Amino acid sequence: MSESVSPAVTRFAPSPTGLLHLGHAYAALFAHRAARETGGRFLLRIEDIDTGRCRREFIDAIYEDLAWLGIDWEKPARRQSEHFADYKRALEALEKMRVLYPCFCTRKDIAAEIERSGHAPHGPDGPLYPGICRALPPGERTERVNKGDAYALRLDMEKARALTGPLTWFDRRNGKTIAAAPDIFGDVVLARKETPASYHLACTLDDHLQGITLVTRGEDLFAATHVHRLLQALLGLDTPAYHHHALLTGEAGERLAKRDKALTLRALRAAGETPDAVIELTRL
Repeated sequence: MSESVSPAVTRFAPSPTGLLHLGHAYAALFAHRAARETGGRFLLRIEDIDTGRCRREFIDAIYEDLAWLGIDWEKPARRQSEHFADYKRALEALEKMRVLYPCFCTRKDIAAEIERSGHAPHGPDGPLYPGICRALPPGERTERVNKGDAYALRLDMEKARALTGPLTWFDRRNGKTIAAAPDIFGDVVLARKETPASYHLACTLDDHLQGITLVTRGEDLFAATHVHRLLQALLGLDTPAYHHHALLTGEAGERLAKRDKALTLRALRAAGETPDAVIELTRL
């Protein structure tokens, strides 16, 4: 007798900063198929937390392209821009744990400090933050925030790790349990004065609030899961299983990007391609 598989709740979570391309189609089809094959649910989330770059026309295009591919989702789709209060509450909870601190450094400040030190550990996003603002006196922090200085809210990684202890998560593609190592990102940014939450915080919280049980996304986001697992532990959130699938690439092996206009679903549709033909193009 074959082992029963629990219905999976999956999601596709694009940012409406451009038109969907073949890589997005692959990710959406992968998540939709994972839900359908287990008798589960497929959800759509619009990650439009960056209101300055996200546009309504691209949201409408996402709905149109997915429907053209034959992908259905539970209505309504969750839009991050409508849930800023959720992220604020999460940040307040982290502040009560004393694991957040305001960072007033500009990119220039950080680069100068790294140059002065003569070295800098590197993480997935480049050189790690050297901790310039980590030890600022509480009074100075409050004064600068009240004065209106621009700042980012950083996670004090050492304090956070001390609170959670060792953590793991299950990666379905590898079929094994992964030891979380969020330290590779250093004191990661979780919000900015003008942006209510970073990708890390908003994505992790939304997956919990939407009841996602299987996160399917590209292997380029594998490293981010280390941070997401830490945030789950700090905030008492559910931990889904993960499947970091391969990425579609161009002829030269480069990762597809929104600037590849010839490979957008809209352009392919205008060129006479059928949904079945596009689906075939996404098979790895």
